Amino acid sequence: MKNDHLTLFIIDDDPGVRDSLGLLLAVRGYRTALFACAKDFLSAWRPDWMGAILCDIRMPDIDGLELLGRLQQQGCALPCIMITGHGDVDLARQAFKAKAVDFLEKPLDDAKLIAAIEEAFASVSSLHNSDLQRKQASESLAKLTAREREVLGHVVAGAKNSEIAQQLGISVRTVEVHKSRLMDKLGVDNIADLVRMTL
Repeated sequence: MKNDHLTLFIIDDDPGVRDSLGLLLAVRGYRTALFACAKDFLSAWRPDWMGAILCDIRMPDIDGLELLGRLQQQGCALPCIMITGHGDVDLARQAFKAKAVDFLEKPLDDAKLIAAIEEAFASVSSLHNSDLQRKQASESLAKLTAREREVLGHVVAGAKNSEIAQQLGISVRTVEVHKSRLMDKLGVDNIADLVRMTL
């Protein structure tokens, strides 16, 4: 997945910070969306949004930590980078405990900010690829016949062809045919990949 499919959602109650971050990151080629407060982001958020959040930790009404907690309760998996003008060890600890990707102090160091964004986007791409692989595996497994699924279950359990044949009351040659067909349907050419698909 390319980064141009990802959006950086910037949430900061300071319009000067929000606008300057939006401009800086847009110039660097990032697609951005700006929000003045956590409440605005929560009401706008959609499950199909892809990208990362760059959020001020101290905001009125709903602060960054509370926002992160609420998003996690709603099943939002967007990684979050916390920023603050008043950083301390306890606040950093709370941010990381809330599963923030990074914790950066204002004024922001451009290199550290870009590195944090790239790390967040990399985790999104990795998660997306894993989800895609799981979906493809599920779709491929659904194409198997009932007998092929039976054979697959025995293969994954580590049974030899002769043992599978005995347990299913079929010939070893028939087991080999089923095994060959199911591996072909699943697009794998070795047992290790076959096992990995069923995990």
